[in-house]
Amino acid sequence: MSTGLTALLHPSPTEWFLKLNPNGRIPTLVDGRRNDFAVFESGAILLYLAEHYDHEHKLLSEDPNLRSQAIQWVMWQMGGLGPMMGQANHFYRYAPEKIPYGIKRYQDESTRLLQVLERQLSDGREYLVGDYSIADIACFGWVACYSYAGLSLETCPNLEKWLHRVGARPAVRKGTNVPTPSTLIDDGFKIKEERAQQVAATAQKWINDQKEKEEAK
Repeated sequence: MSTGLTALLHPSPTEWFLKLNPNGRIPTLVDGRRNDFAVFESGAILLYLAEHYDHEHKLLSEDPNLRSQAIQWVMWQMGGLGPMMGQANHFYRYAPEKIPYGIKRYQDESTRLLQVLERQLSDGREYLVGDYSIADIACFGWVACYSYAGLSLETCPNLEKWLHRVGARPAVRKGTNVPTPSTLIDDGFKIKEERAQQVAATAQKWINDQKEKEEAK
């Protein structure tokens, strides 16, 4: 399969990228096997790949109920876990000034959502819906970075086991090293504070630079 993930790190994308993704953000996938068909939004990309390339239904079950449940969790991640943890990251790490209300608001909501996952896994199941699926793939990246947002999994033992279980899968380990090598899994999903501050400082500089460019227009 000839595919490409096109990333653009500028808040005012060029026209060629907007034709692929009207929202002008990553991720965007271009499928070279299907006349360069473009797909944007992570959940839509997971569904697209499952529908067109998961012929053995390893990641999205043929069973209509399991299929529906997996899609429900993907939508839940896109509408809840991702946006809330993204805001928790912003107020905790990136905001130019510390706003206690914003930090607490989004950390509390992110914690609630992590507990939703904990409850789903509390019956002893290994994965969110039946076998490993796009539901697990959609949620893994956000849960894996819980410590970066100042969160804890102390009250989520089943979720922590799930996190390490998914992280031990060879394809997941391979994926976490794209586009650059990562020690996140080997470090037990504990992001060292010094490293977190370095990442945050780089992101803050980029945010401020882009804001100045926009204001100068």
